[in-house]
Amino acid sequence: MLAAAAVVLSTTAHAQHAGDNVAVLGWFHVAPKDSSTPLTTTVAPTPINTPLRLPNSFTSQGTSLSTNNANTVGLVFTHFLTDHIAVSSVAGVPPTFKLYGHGTIKPPGPAGALGSQNLDNPATNPIVQSVRQWSPALIFQYYFRNADAKFRPFVGIGVSYNWFSDIQLNPNFVKATQDDLGSVLAAGAGKPGATQVSAKASSSWQPVFNLGAEYNITAHLGLVASLTYIPLKTTSSVIVKAADGTELAVSRAELKADPLISFLAVSYKF
Repeated sequence: MLAAAAVVLSTTAHAQHAGDNVAVLGWFHVAPKDSSTPLTTTVAPTPINTPLRLPNSFTSQGTSLSTNNANTVGLVFTHFLTDHIAVSSVAGVPPTFKLYGHGTIKPPGPAGALGSQNLDNPATNPIVQSVRQWSPALIFQYYFRNADAKFRPFVGIGVSYNWFSDIQLNPNFVKATQDDLGSVLAAGAGKPGATQVSAKASSSWQPVFNLGAEYNITAHLGLVASLTYIPLKTTSSVIVKAADGTELAVSRAELKADPLISFLAVSYKF
């Protein structure tokens, strides 16, 4: 009788059955595998375009953008629909990144002799000192092995919505842009005064691919480790405006961040 009771306890203490909820708190390490297209600059029609033969759009070959790794706190809530199928919502403190520029933005023809932008200048890098990324996700997961097993690997697929906020440009980059490209464009447009420089990044829906494992220590506590991939890309733009707000030029590049996200955490089942 005692032996039978021990068997029952050993098989139910670590169970994850249909209807169970699991809260997971841990550490995200975000490692972008980034690449980007060259920057393409679109110039608003101004009187200077004709004599300098400045095209409405030009691509600066050899230019690119890159970013860095980041760490943050992650929170996951999982609900088991069946003994093997679960749905997880993923959130956390949005990580912050820096954005680095490479190469030189230089208009073709005579205009290039009047103004260009050296993105490799150490004084102006990173060109974005801080940008916050938001990537909440919903993931459907399949858990292997018996629901009563201590160790349960899983795979998952889902979707995330990604956007960026709190973009802080390097003041040195802003001044260099105002002194070089900005001053030429403003003079050509007949718009006196210092130009305004800002940046933005596009938002997008992206798929999420996930694999990992959970080790149940007790009936309620466990350890989770996972690796997630998001084929994330965004269009990053630097906008130059005249003092009166007239848009003079926009330089854009498609940045493929494609982050690999490691997650180590403690789970609590209830």
